[in-house]
Amino acid sequence: MGVLNIGSSGTVSVNGKEYRLDALDALYIGRGNEHISFRSMEATNPAAFYLLSYPSHATYTVELVRSNDLPRVTIGASESANAREITRLIHLEGVRSSQLVMGFTRLEAGSVWNTMPPHTHMRRSEVYLYFDIEESERVIHLMGLPEETRHIVVANRQVVISPGWSIHAGVGTKNYSFCWGMGGENQAYDDMDAVPVAALL
Repeated sequence: MGVLNIGSSGTVSVNGKEYRLDALDALYIGRGNEHISFRSMEATNPAAFYLLSYPSHATYTVELVRSNDLPRVTIGASESANAREITRLIHLEGVRSSQLVMGFTRLEAGSVWNTMPPHTHMRRSEVYLYFDIEESERVIHLMGLPEETRHIVVANRQVVISPGWSIHAGVGTKNYSFCWGMGGENQAYDDMDAVPVAALL
């Protein structure tokens, strides 16, 4: 299970050992850990823990991930309104799991498109948690077959689940952030089938 804190500071206790998670810190909890609890440091300024789990066939240790200590990858461009910064939390070159891959993306001011051009990856599903969306704003999440897309209107801290055959992309009325998580037999981040924007219907 991956735990991402999208709120204020809090702690996660795993089998009696406490881990402090500040904003955008994460915790990987391997299989076999049964006693898990969550607590905010301040009740009036609570943490917000997002949990994403996937079946596990191997045991990996509990690992705390400090997002401020991780490298960030900048992609996209302001000209195409998709300049964004990617932080990988659980992945093959970092904190390991048996099937889960997890990270988050933050769009720069003035950029609103995520995951453009879109893609699919048949060997794993993907889950998006949208956050840092102002109360009056929304994200239009695109999904479905490339030749038969559908959309969902998403507010702050709402989740969309995309199967392997579905594209996953979105556009907001203002910049925002989202946590992406994938589960399946293949953890290679760049194993994907790109879909040209002009092919979308």
